[in-house]
Amino acid sequence: MMIQRYAFVVLIVLFSGTFIQSLQAQDSSEKTSSQSIFYGFRLGLLAHDVGGLWSHSRAEGGVDINAEIVFNRPSLKLLAGSVFPNIGASINNQGATSKFYGGVIWEFLFDNGLFTNTGVGLAVHNGQLESDNANKKQLGSRILFRIPMEFGFTIYERHRLSIMFDHISNAYLATPNEGLDTLGVRYGFQF
Repeated sequence: MMIQRYAFVVLIVLFSGTFIQSLQAQDSSEKTSSQSIFYGFRLGLLAHDVGGLWSHSRAEGGVDINAEIVFNRPSLKLLAGSVFPNIGASINNQGATSKFYGGVIWEFLFDNGLFTNTGVGLAVHNGQLESDNANKKQLGSRILFRIPMEFGFTIYERHRLSIMFDHISNAYLATPNEGLDTLGVRYGFQF
């Protein structure tokens, strides 16, 4: 549990430092081909239902296999970053809650190859809405809000390595609202 809190603090510090440097950022859309509909592809392994983060408690276990496509169009320049639509899925290897999601990410790409993004979207999951089983999350609604955060670096202009966190919950629009957090590493390829 202490390691998870430490990882979360490291993520916040990285995000804060990277955000401050965003005024000097290189616009990520300059490096992508205006011909392609795809901006990038991500593939990762995420610890499922990490306790001690946003959702506070842990009930489910296992590893999520995550895949995501980020689209080049439509895109929007916002402050020193760019906003891109995305879709993805996280499939749990132990039969716990899996999800499909879509939304937008707001990305900042820096001259030194570092990048960070955050976003917002919706997720549809196959988990429990309500349950008496202590090993299952009670998510309260089939459709949940999703908030991701990712920090990483680019290698050879097209390859990326990153740490990714995401949180899904119903934002107290339904009861119960236990929420679910994932945290892990991803590889990305830029088109």
